[in-house]
Amino acid sequence: MVDIHRTHYARQLGEDLVGKQVRIGGWIEDVRDIGKLAFVTIRDVTGACQAIVTGDNVQAAVQAPRQSAVIIAGTVQKSKAKDFPVEVKVAEFAILTKAVHPLPIDPTGRVESAPDKRLDARALDLRNPKTAAIFHLRSAGLKVVRDTLRGEGFVEVNTPKIIGSASEGGANLFGFDYFKRKAYLAQSPQLYKEQLTLGLDRVFEIGPYFRAENSHTVRHLTEFTSIDVEAAFLDYEDVMDLVEKVVGNVIRDFNENHRVELAAAGVQEIPFGSNKKIDRLTYEQCLDELVKEGEKLSFGDDLSDAALRKLGEMHRGFYFIMDWPLKLKPFYIHEKEGNEKLSKSFDLQHGYLELVSGGRRLHDPERLRSRLVEQGLNPASFSEHLKAFDWGMPPHSGWGLGYDRLMMVLTGSQNVRDVVLYPRDTDRLTP
Repeated sequence: MVDIHRTHYARQLGEDLVGKQVRIGGWIEDVRDIGKLAFVTIRDVTGACQAIVTGDNVQAAVQAPRQSAVIIAGTVQKSKAKDFPVEVKVAEFAILTKAVHPLPIDPTGRVESAPDKRLDARALDLRNPKTAAIFHLRSAGLKVVRDTLRGEGFVEVNTPKIIGSASEGGANLFGFDYFKRKAYLAQSPQLYKEQLTLGLDRVFEIGPYFRAENSHTVRHLTEFTSIDVEAAFLDYEDVMDLVEKVVGNVIRDFNENHRVELAAAGVQEIPFGSNKKIDRLTYEQCLDELVKEGEKLSFGDDLSDAALRKLGEMHRGFYFIMDWPLKLKPFYIHEKEGNEKLSKSFDLQHGYLELVSGGRRLHDPERLRSRLVEQGLNPASFSEHLKAFDWGMPPHSGWGLGYDRLMMVLTGSQNVRDVVLYPRDTDRLTP
C-alpha cells in the first residue's frame, strides 16, 4: 500500500532541507531519460521540483504518461540545474493515476489552447500556472474583502436566490415553475439587504446572481459573483469611501503578499495612485468632456459603450461617475437635495468597464411607493418589501461590486471567463 501523504510542497524545497527525507505529491510535467537515470519534473499546486530517478524506478518514470499523478520519496540534495537549486534523489516512485493521452489541452501552456477548449477541460487547465495563479488571487481577494468589511462593523448575510418577484423591477430574470407558482433566480440581493439594515445596521453578502441577458461580450455572464453592502445612517459618499477602502486593500494585499501569483498571471504590480483616492467625476462633468470630444449627448442620456470607452481613454484606471440623472436609476435611489433631476448615485469605472453601482436609497415609504408608480411598477408587487419601510426604516446607502470584473482588471485578463472557474453564458451550460 502506497503512503499518499506528503511532507512538503515543491515550493518548500530549499537548501535548508539538503540531506533531509521528503515526500512530494504532484504530476509529471517532463521526463528526460539518459539511460541509467532520469530527470523528472514534478509539478504540484505550489510549483515544480526536479527528481533524480535511478535503478528500478527509471523504467516506471520513463513510461509514465505526462500529467500522471505520482508521489515520490527521497533525499534532498544540491542541484546543478539552473532552474532548481535543489533536487530530490528518489528512493520511492509511485504512479497513483495514469493520465490518458491525448490530453484535450496542454496544461503547461507551452502549446496555446483555444479558450473554449480550456473551459471544456477547466480542471486540467488549473494545472497551468497562470490559470491557477488567477484563482489563488481570486480567493485571496475575497478574504481581504471579508476582513475589510468585518473590520468596518459589517455582518455577513445570506439572502434567498429563489425569489417570487423581480429584485429591481427588471425583466432580465430566469423564471421557472416552483410548486405550481412562478419563481425567479435573484438578479440582486437589493431588497433584502435594505430590509436587513433595520436590525443588523451594516450588512454584506458575497454570492452568485443571475441575469437573463442575451449578451455576447467579454464582460457579460448570465451567472456572476457580486459583493453587496448596505449600511444604515451612511450617505452615498460615505459608501464611496468604503469602495475605495475595499478595492485599495485588495490591491495592496496583491502587491505586497502575492507577487508570485501576480507574476504568474503576467502582472508586475497593480497601480492605484499615490494617495489611494479615486477621482470623482460628476455625470455632468463627463457629459461636458464627451461633448467636447464630439459625442452627441445631452442631459439625461445614458452613456453608451462607445462613450464610456472614450471616457476611459481620458481617465485611465479607476474613477467614479456620480450624481447621475434620477430617471436613469432604479426606483429605490434617492434624489439629490437641491436638484431633484439628479440622484445620489455613483458607478465605479475602470476604463470603459463598470465595476460598482451604488448610492443612497429612499427610506420614506410614501416616496418609495410614489417612485414605483412613476417608473410604471406596481407597489402591490413589492408589498413584502414595503412592509419593512413602515417599521422605521433608517436612511441607508450601499453598493454592489461585480467581483468577476474586478478580477479581470486586477489580473490583466481580457475576458471575464478567464477569472471564473465554470462560467455560464448564453452558449455555455457545461461543464
